[in-house]
Amino acid sequence: MIDGDGSTDAATAAPSPAAEPALVELRNLSKTFGRTTVLKGVSLEVRPREIHGLLGQNGSGKSTLIKILAGFHEPDEGGELRIRGEPVRLPLRPGQFRALGISFVHQDLALIPTLSVAENLAVGRLARSERRVVRLSGERRRARAVFERYGIDIDPRAQVARLSSTDRALLAIVRAVEELRETAVARAGANVPEDDAGGAPTLLVLDEPTAFLPRTGVELLFGLVRSIAARGAGVLFVTHDLDEALELTDRTTVLFNGAVAGTVGTRSTSHRQLVELIVGRRLELLEPEPERQRHDQPAVSLQHVSDQVLQDVSFDVHRGEIVGVASIVGAGSEEIPYAIFGASPSATGTVVVDGRAYDVARLTPARAIEAGMALIPAERARDGSIGTLSVADNVTMLTLDDYERAGFLRRRGLVRGAARLGERFDVRPNDPRMPYTSLSGGNQQKVVLAKWFETRPSFLLLHEPTQGVDVGARHQIYQLIRDAAAAGTAVLCASTDYEQLALLCDRVLVLARGRLFRELTGTQLTKERITAECLAALTGSSLEQAREPA
Repeated sequence: MIDGDGSTDAATAAPSPAAEPALVELRNLSKTFGRTTVLKGVSLEVRPREIHGLLGQNGSGKSTLIKILAGFHEPDEGGELRIRGEPVRLPLRPGQFRALGISFVHQDLALIPTLSVAENLAVGRLARSERRVVRLSGERRRARAVFERYGIDIDPRAQVARLSSTDRALLAIVRAVEELRETAVARAGANVPEDDAGGAPTLLVLDEPTAFLPRTGVELLFGLVRSIAARGAGVLFVTHDLDEALELTDRTTVLFNGAVAGTVGTRSTSHRQLVELIVGRRLELLEPEPERQRHDQPAVSLQHVSDQVLQDVSFDVHRGEIVGVASIVGAGSEEIPYAIFGASPSATGTVVVDGRAYDVARLTPARAIEAGMALIPAERARDGSIGTLSVADNVTMLTLDDYERAGFLRRRGLVRGAARLGERFDVRPNDPRMPYTSLSGGNQQKVVLAKWFETRPSFLLLHEPTQGVDVGARHQIYQLIRDAAAAGTAVLCASTDYEQLALLCDRVLVLARGRLFRELTGTQLTKERITAECLAALTGSSLEQAREPA
């Protein structure tokens, strides 16, 4: 049941972990920008050895709260910050958080890709040091000792640009914790024990650190976070992924419209209860829709598509059909949209769209667009948008001809067209002149979808379409995809979110070592079954084969 303040019974009935004095406590924090109040009396505490989740839709106030802790925003009068019970004057000065024992790891990780691992690990300490000469051999030895302490295997000599996404995330977290230890050492003027988080009040804030990690990377990161908390630190874990919050955190605070909707004991709270807190009302979770009507003739046919990973992949997609492709990371599913779209230089084979055949080896993204294809990439910031442009420029960049007259671009018409698209796709705020990067992740993704949907594609290619998107925007994006299919678009969705595939798709194709392995339909379309088949693909034996008697 949802109470009047938007919280569920779980928010009041769930037991808390064993009480300890709060490590960091925020009381009655509010923040107003002009006439808009984005934080409304928010209170939150993190205890030693606790991993505390922070959830909420984009625009719920999470980022503003983090920026107050970082000294980037000044809260309204009346709010308090306490560190181990001692009041700290607000607003914080820029950089003061480090002296208070608080450190941040943001989604972009703030690593320097051209430097080595050892140099990145030491950069903060060296910037504060008066040393003129740095011995890299010593920094490498120091890095090895630090990684050994946390059970991590990363080569200190490696260039960060060459690291996997998982190793980059682990490096950023270890650096954040070590900087706190070094600050504590400098303040105490002596060695600090390793098993008490530096003997200092320590809060590690992780802001969406898993957004672009494969599942194996998430598990490694979780292991590191648990070991850091076990040493006495508190961890504030900001995420959109409810499953991650349920798996990792001890307690979770949910923000809704700038206020606390509830703080719950995570292990006694269900996925559904968290969703209801996040959206502020009861929400019937999406169920798979009845099978959509599809035409007998396929709209798209893949014939013998191969690249460095894919091996002779062939299948059809019909109009009005959503087909999912799934695999363990690296087994081929994530390669398919890019190979079809002409974005994989090594790809070969044939793709037939609306009866016309295209040689994949000679296909380019420009020709793919002309053929009626659209690609929503997983990395929207890198591959799906131009961050230096406005919302209007991003959402109309593929349809500029619609706003041209006598060789001149009609800017007013373009902005009006962008506003219409913003309204149709529920972009918030719907201000086409805003910088694209000022939007939340979910609204940025809606802009990318609107841009491509405006081209009226006959074949829509999706790769992780809701990556880094909150639960409210996620459901809106699901509906947009379903509406496109209902209008006759053929849709292909590659994702490692197996629950998403089960909810969206009419069929799911499982790949093993770059080859088609299994097709799932009907009652087989469950998160559990897709997961099990992807794992079975590692051994090359389907679940049906595994059930056969010896």
